[in-house]
Amino acid sequence: MSQERKPGQPGTLYLIPCPIAEDTPVWDVLPAANRAVIDSLDYFIVENVRSARRFLSKAGFGRPIDSLEFRELNEHTTDARAVDEMVRPILAGRSAGVISEAGVPGVADPGALAVARCHRLGIRVVPLIGPSSIILAVMASGLNGQSFAFNGYLPVKPPERARAIRTLERRATGERQSQVFIEAPYRNAKLLGQLLEVCAPDTRLTLAVDITSPQEYIRTLTVREWRSALLPEMDKRPAIFILG
Repeated sequence: MSQERKPGQPGTLYLIPCPIAEDTPVWDVLPAANRAVIDSLDYFIVENVRSARRFLSKAGFGRPIDSLEFRELNEHTTDARAVDEMVRPILAGRSAGVISEAGVPGVADPGALAVARCHRLGIRVVPLIGPSSIILAVMASGLNGQSFAFNGYLPVKPPERARAIRTLERRATGERQSQVFIEAPYRNAKLLGQLLEVCAPDTRLTLAVDITSPQEYIRTLTVREWRSALLPEMDKRPAIFILG
């Protein structure tokens, strides 16, 4: 996976996936080949230092966690100079790993700013294999996997959210393009309720909750069928929604 670096060359930026669910053992969802890359690094750009340290500990990192250097890159990082400072050691020859809170960095999670800066500077970027809740949900949905769009979070306010739902439903049914979106655990039950109010009865909806955890729930039904279905507990569980 890693390549020998010549003196004077920049290091490499590795994008390191981690488990989606807290109670999933690291090496149940990551390939063994990732271990050698992770163990070779001592510099990490992370969404949250505490979560990253916990991930590395659960992964059986071979050196003391306190000997590592961490820089935080998250939704609060808005200064380009801060990103430049994070990337500077890589440009000088030190390889680094990017770790988000769950899943893969740069997809519905921070990391893209560091990746973009590395590309501009000619630094090699290597994505490692691991779980993406978005891709896993599309795989298991039975909806169109040839054409789909990820839409992130919908608006929080109900009127704006209803308009967004109608727009996505038109794309899903008119263009036959699966529309994927996510919601925070404490809001996803309300989102599901509004989807069942706004969408047409024959629109298909996938609900994917706690992907890769022992409590994983993935089901696709029409809106009409969802209205009479027994719904899973969602208030504290991350979810992916797909309209198709």
